[in-house]
Amino acid sequence: MNDSNILSQLNDSQRAAVSTIDGPVMVIAGAGSGKTRVLTYRIAYMLEQKVTPWRILALTFTNKAAREMTERIQKLIGDGKAKAVQMGTFHSVFLRILRTEADKIGFTHSLTVYDTDDSKSLLRNIIKEMNLDPKIYVVNFILNRISAAKSNLMNEEDYARNAEAKAYDKEAGKPLIHEIFARYNKRMHGSNAMDFDDILYYMNALLRDFPDMLFKYQNRFQYVLVDEYQDTNYAQYMIIKKIAQSHHNICVVGDDAQSIYGFRGADINNILNFKRDYPEAKLIKLEQNYRSTQNIVNAANAVIRNNNKQIPKNVWTDNEEGNPIDVFAVGNENDEATLVCDSIFEIEHNYHVDYNDIAILYRTNMQSRALEEAMIKKHIPYRIYGGTSFYARKEIKDVIAYCRLAVNHYDEESLRRVINYPLRGIGDTTVERVLACAQENGARMWDVIENPVFFEVPVNGPTREKLMDFANKIKSFTALLSKKDAYEMGKHIAFSSGIVAALKADPSDKDRMDNVEELLDAMKDFSENAEETTFNDETGELIENFMPTLDRFLENVSLLTDADEKDNEEEHKVKLMTIHAAKGLEFDYVYITGLEENLFPSSMSIGSRRELEEERRLFYVAITRAKKVLTITHAQTRYRFGSMQFCEPSRFLDELPLSCMKTIQKASSGKGTFAKKKTDSEYLGKTFVPKSKLPAKPKPDFDVSAIGRIAKPFEIVKDLKIYHLKFGYGVITQLEGTGDDRKATVHFETMGDKVLLLKFAKLIIPK
Repeated sequence: MNDSNILSQLNDSQRAAVSTIDGPVMVIAGAGSGKTRVLTYRIAYMLEQKVTPWRILALTFTNKAAREMTERIQKLIGDGKAKAVQMGTFHSVFLRILRTEADKIGFTHSLTVYDTDDSKSLLRNIIKEMNLDPKIYVVNFILNRISAAKSNLMNEEDYARNAEAKAYDKEAGKPLIHEIFARYNKRMHGSNAMDFDDILYYMNALLRDFPDMLFKYQNRFQYVLVDEYQDTNYAQYMIIKKIAQSHHNICVVGDDAQSIYGFRGADINNILNFKRDYPEAKLIKLEQNYRSTQNIVNAANAVIRNNNKQIPKNVWTDNEEGNPIDVFAVGNENDEATLVCDSIFEIEHNYHVDYNDIAILYRTNMQSRALEEAMIKKHIPYRIYGGTSFYARKEIKDVIAYCRLAVNHYDEESLRRVINYPLRGIGDTTVERVLACAQENGARMWDVIENPVFFEVPVNGPTREKLMDFANKIKSFTALLSKKDAYEMGKHIAFSSGIVAALKADPSDKDRMDNVEELLDAMKDFSENAEETTFNDETGELIENFMPTLDRFLENVSLLTDADEKDNEEEHKVKLMTIHAAKGLEFDYVYITGLEENLFPSSMSIGSRRELEEERRLFYVAITRAKKVLTITHAQTRYRFGSMQFCEPSRFLDELPLSCMKTIQKASSGKGTFAKKKTDSEYLGKTFVPKSKLPAKPKPDFDVSAIGRIAKPFEIVKDLKIYHLKFGYGVITQLEGTGDDRKATVHFETMGDKVLLLKFAKLIIPK
């Protein structure tokens, strides 16, 4: 296929985005406008224009996106050039580079990657070793603080010197986070391991601290393409900027209206300020929506128009007008679930809609309970996204831990996980003595286990033998790494470690054994279908006859994202997921549930325009997942923290144009059945009134008695369950100070930890 054929398949805007290959380009791609198509065709066009493939760096946010783009490019140009394009997620591409340059940053080529569970396990051990209260030093909170610091390119020393960070931690009652951070990084480095944030941190450090490395990779990657640029954080932004600094051949593609990961550190300003970084940049807008009906597109446009910070665009479609958007007001979450399931049952039976084409979206995972129960009662097959990942299951992590140890003996978390599994008589006391001995001698746990006599581990003779036997077993696995492919190694390790025998010995472990077999199947699939090529890390050129080894398989597994596990088009089940998880997906029929104040938008966003605008972008994303039919529900009451809470309709409902909601229905409370359709005027008069259509009137005082009573000072004690008018339900976790200076740390269901001055807090004790 020649380049003219490539360009002829695109609309005018897409053609401009594909053919402008030199200089900085920002492509603002509205929902459903063919963003992936543009990226794919752009790379294919560049290859047709004789751009050297390994000079192209294409960064995505999921492995799935990179894989699909590579396959589509190969079909377009009909040769193997697409394989040589350096395309993948930020983490996969940069991890390859860091493995190559590992010695410069104090690691070895066999470094492993810790997932979230590994990091949490390490933090729990550190908190225990420091004799800190795990109820105060909550692992999730600490990991989030460390992750945020690394995403902003702060190491443990920067963090310890940062007055704002230390003041925040002190106010939160956790003044020793900086010390935990330091120990965490030291142990990670000692384990020759990185977490996801480290990959970006060290990649930036490599380019920042080694001018020869910066020159090397600026010269290597002459053309840079970035997908979903609105989701990049500060670390990603800085790496991209450094690489593109010398040539400015950078193309970023994204949609500021779909920037919804601020809580993960994504910075919408990266896309809003692109012109500031590259004044000569060409701005191209993809505004034709090929996905949704006119009603859905118009509703989404009307909602997002209320945000101040955005790049103006006018998304439009030639698709049919489509059904109006139905908005249901229901009594409670059970009514909501019943209504949604009745609707799904009806469209499946009457219109033979495939369950796979239906999705139910919600703001938080806690909303899934009632929906699940209703699905089960109605015998509707469903799948929840965001549950336990396959690779997070215990038996899978056990096998993977042995595999990781074979590749990297210093991986402390993997070592601690399997040193006594299956049981081999190396108990917790022995492990603690090994750890203490390692710390006293400035050594690593593996060194001590391998040489317990030399390090004088205070254990008896038989235990020393068991430690050395374990080390010898791992070394026997390592000796085979270069001789066997991933499947052969995985099978050998699963059986030789004793895991298979342990699982088969207990009939109740059949499901776990099945999962191990599925893991081996995945290894076999990788070994048989992996491309028999890899890249020369110096030139970027292809190397033939690459063996799909165990370390390559582990690299793929460690860098899997949630989106990479959502792929089963033959699974005929309704999809239940948070809106965040739905980004990038599309369905014929979409139900958005829980459109209530303090739920959607979240109570955490109410006091901040920036966060409220992100919530509105989240609603925009939810609306634009729908192709044909969109249904929205909100409840008048909902149980939270075991107590009934009265709910107001979300302010976002005010922003939906009535022209897109020609008939708005109301479900009768308690029955979940469809009630008589109401006209716009009837609905305006009784159920839902857009605030912009009515004159302002004084807001009545909040009726505290509907929830409970104001707490008296002596009643405010630790572990008391309370309600706050702004933050919702919470539990008091800590008290400090006296009199007017008395403060309480409260863990709120939706807000996390907040420190409140009690004389102003007006805490309510729920009924």
